[in-house]
Amino acid sequence: MHDFLFFTALKGKTMIKKVTLILFAFVSLQAFGWGITGHRTVGHVAEKHLSKRAKKNIEKILGGESLAVASNWMDDIKSDNAYDHTHDWHWVTIPDGLTYEETEKNPNGDIIQTIERLIEELKKGGLTKKDEAERLKMLIHLVGDLHQPLHIGKGDDMGGNAVKLKWFWDSSNLHRVWDSGLIDSQQYSYTELADVVDLTEKELIKKWQSTSVRDWAYESMALRNQIYDLPEDMNLNYEYRYKNWATVQLRLAQAGVRLAGILNEIYG
Repeated sequence: MHDFLFFTALKGKTMIKKVTLILFAFVSLQAFGWGITGHRTVGHVAEKHLSKRAKKNIEKILGGESLAVASNWMDDIKSDNAYDHTHDWHWVTIPDGLTYEETEKNPNGDIIQTIERLIEELKKGGLTKKDEAERLKMLIHLVGDLHQPLHIGKGDDMGGNAVKLKWFWDSSNLHRVWDSGLIDSQQYSYTELADVVDLTEKELIKKWQSTSVRDWAYESMALRNQIYDLPEDMNLNYEYRYKNWATVQLRLAQAGVRLAGILNEIYG
């Protein structure tokens, strides 16, 4: 809560049912964490916090492609059958009252397992150029996904995909609202939004970067009550955006700053 208030001041049961895994895997084909603008914003913020050495090394690996552009590659490959095995890597289910360690793990992998594995593999090195570039692009994307709170599902509504509602009077669902609806309704470009959410407070940056991948997941879980505070008529528009926009900004900023911290450790 302190970080939330500080940021705002600076910037204005133990088992996962198999059916849940199957249903969530199905909708994950349509669940694009943060959407294009949100992921690009995370990438752009991260670039602002890279060390010179890390930035130079990453440019070589990505062939000059920016983190912002590379950030959506993992969503793009959902249309390629060769990458079908990656679909479940975008999310994880942690029911209320449980820790990640207490849950039944998805045999196909999940977002927490994958981020931790990617960091380990990239630090170890010895990868081909293609494999390293792909793992780096996945890491960029999944750090963003983990900070979109509904990619940490409760296990009963497919990460909000089953929560049908109206968003500014058009049919939508809760997951989609958090993926793209809230961001797109502000009509920022990703560079504009990155400037809005970025910060230079060194103490806070250091604090954010000192936390773990699992900490980030628990932060997303802690936002559930706020996210699921929905009106009876399920019509979301200005009031819902007003109540949640600061949280969107916070999570985008944290994702970018923390991504930069990881990349500086690996490549800096």
